[in-house]
Amino acid sequence: MILAWLIILLMVGGILAWIAGRFNANFARWIALLTTLASFLISISLWLNNPTTTVKATNWMMRYEVPWVPQWGVSFSLALDGLSLLMLLLTFFLGLLSILVSWREIKTKVGFFHFNILWVLAGISGVFLTMDLFLFYFFWEVMLIPMYFLIGIWGHANRMYAAYKFFIFTQASGLLMLLSILGLYFIHGSNTGSYTFNYFDLLGTTFPPAIGPWLMAGFLMAFLVKLPVVPFHSWLPDAHSEAPTAGSVILAGLLLKTGAYGLLRFVIPLFPEAAQAFAPWAMLLGVVGILYGAILAFSQTDLKRLIAYTSVSHMGFVILGVFSFNEWAFQGVVMQMITHGISTGALFIMAGFLYERLHTRDIRQMGGFWPAIPRMGVFASIFAMASLGLPGLGNFIAEFLTLVGSWQANNLLTIFATIGLVAATAYSLRILQKVFLGKNKAEHPLTDLSLREMSIALPLVVAILWLGLYPQPVLDRAKPSVDEQLEAYKKPTIKPEIPAQVTLQTLPADTVRLLNTKGGIHALK
Repeated sequence: MILAWLIILLMVGGILAWIAGRFNANFARWIALLTTLASFLISISLWLNNPTTTVKATNWMMRYEVPWVPQWGVSFSLALDGLSLLMLLLTFFLGLLSILVSWREIKTKVGFFHFNILWVLAGISGVFLTMDLFLFYFFWEVMLIPMYFLIGIWGHANRMYAAYKFFIFTQASGLLMLLSILGLYFIHGSNTGSYTFNYFDLLGTTFPPAIGPWLMAGFLMAFLVKLPVVPFHSWLPDAHSEAPTAGSVILAGLLLKTGAYGLLRFVIPLFPEAAQAFAPWAMLLGVVGILYGAILAFSQTDLKRLIAYTSVSHMGFVILGVFSFNEWAFQGVVMQMITHGISTGALFIMAGFLYERLHTRDIRQMGGFWPAIPRMGVFASIFAMASLGLPGLGNFIAEFLTLVGSWQANNLLTIFATIGLVAATAYSLRILQKVFLGKNKAEHPLTDLSLREMSIALPLVVAILWLGLYPQPVLDRAKPSVDEQLEAYKKPTIKPEIPAQVTLQTLPADTVRLLNTKGGIHALK
């Protein structure tokens, strides 16, 4: 029941924040902050109460299921494993920072803003927890609508265009996934006589050879658009550049990860054969995204748009690892989901701090800020170094594991993907050079990070360093889930067929003569 309460808590907190915001904006801020903090503490308690040494091979720590529409086979089914728990911790950690970073930035409709923040977090949490495909689609749509409002109401100049584009891309691809869910539902029902949306019941469903790839394609479209993968990425730079800082953090840190999570949780176990057939093309798309995103990131002059294209590049490593089908790559994907969420979210937060001071995102109007704001320069350097994959920081672990795993699947594509690391160095250093080094272009004195801003940046640094220096707790927590996803791809061992009865007539003539000379012919008689 605690899993259901996590989602209910966020939804109720959002409604209370909306109501309280009508009386006092600070009431809404504090309600949202305390609600998210409570959810984060509950997630930490779930981690502490379920140590990895006691988790069984299936890694399902707890399950909660009650009938919802039983005549249709729909249930309110939630379950928690190591992968879900890691994603929940990331969700509430970045949710807390999103609320703090908006404390002074958002000054209009504050109550409704925090309602949307908490409801998008509730939708994301539902995606990470649900084990019923109908319910999964429900939460998939729930998280889109608040994000549409966050971009459309509190965004920048072209916010409505970006909000429409985001919604059309994600909604259209989500409808394709709904069609695949219904197809899976009816095929399983015709095979077994039991019509259900339950994930565990649908595992192992057999499809006609021509149907499986089409069903997988519906899921893939939803997840590849959300990830996003080139060429389905064009909504992302617009959404990031126009969204408020909190919206960019949630988009980069959490919404993109729902696409990666969907690939691991649904595409891999439900469509193993179709996924293997698609794997070479998927890995090629991943490499194209790595290089294409890096090249476009280097050419941007809008700071937030630059960071957005780095997400396109980094998410290429995710699809490369998912379709490599080995434990190294899958562990790298899980680490990439977490470390990218933290490091790229941190870069968007730095961009938000700069925008508050300069009222521009154009890096051509920046430069030489380090002497005036040295603390911000230090933090930005750490986040940029994490983005380029510096050893000792979390992104290095993620990319190293992914590349080692992909090397076992495809050497040539791994070599091209490695070039993306060099490109990441170029665009990350360009951020530092254009913003903090060179001639000072500030037209008025700049203030360094305040105590509130320091309290936001420090936890991000600690998280990046911890993941880079001691990633083992995360790897241990994810391992049972990773092993479970890989089981779908273990090819069955082919055993030699042995005749049920061996007689003289079934043996070659030379063998009969040999047995006769050794006296073994009597045993067969």
